[in-house]
Amino acid sequence: QVQLRESGGGLVQAGGSLRLSCTASFSRVNIYTMGWYRQAPGKQRELVADIFNGRADYSDSVKGRFTISRDDAANTVYLEMNSLKPEDTAVYYCVFQPHNGPLRGRDYWGQGTQVTVSS
Repeated sequence: QVQLRESGGGLVQAGGSLRLSCTASFSRVNIYTMGWYRQAPGKQRELVADIFNGRADYSDSVKGRFTISRDDAANTVYLEMNSLKPEDTAVYYCVFQPHNGPLRGRDYWGQGTQVTVSS
């Protein structure tokens, strides 16, 4: 089984910064992608950023402002969010995507953490 523990959401003014963390508990997996999605009210869930094998991909809306990083020793992924805008307001979800072992074949999601950016 997989457990994801997220932290770091909150309320911030436009132009401010937040850092999200997500720690995964799992076994028998050593090749995996981790990332962040977000869902704003009335909108579909969308990819924010993910990272695999040292390569990070970002949505166009956050490029240059957000940075994703990963500590494999701690099974943790981070999302550093700078220059936040009101349109970044959403529930942010951590995702764990195993590529080997018995857990592969599905995505695992965190419970979500609210990020609210005031104007």
